[in-house]
Amino acid sequence: MRTHSGVVYPANCDAMGHMNVQYYVAAFDQAMWHLVHGLGYQAAWQTEREHGWADVQHFVSFSKELKVGSLFYVESGVVAIGEKSLTSVHKMFNMDGELCARDEIKSVYFDLRQRRGIPLPQTLRDKAEQLMNPESAT
Repeated sequence: MRTHSGVVYPANCDAMGHMNVQYYVAAFDQAMWHLVHGLGYQAAWQTEREHGWADVQHFVSFSKELKVGSLFYVESGVVAIGEKSLTSVHKMFNMDGELCARDEIKSVYFDLRQRRGIPLPQTLRDKAEQLMNPESAT
């Protein structure tokens, strides 16, 4: 599913003239929130249930530079489901459809009060299973 779109501004670039790593990760983080929303997670659960997400791993790889003015989008999918976690893959493309970066994120469903992982709600698990595509891990 498409989870994020953006444009590279001059302030997003580093001394090498391409988008800085922190902005790639920020885009992937926003994509993750759109992905879990697509699975049924609601931002209100942070206060109503005191449930949220904690990323415990990111594996980022870069394959093509994004420079000032580049438009890009992120497509995301679920590649693994644990008792308390989701592993998702987020692929960033330029507007020519070329892969620019990829991030595999392991996120734990989290009790915000007790600061520990808790089992995924069945509704999220069911939707994640419907969207799961282990082939998108590559």
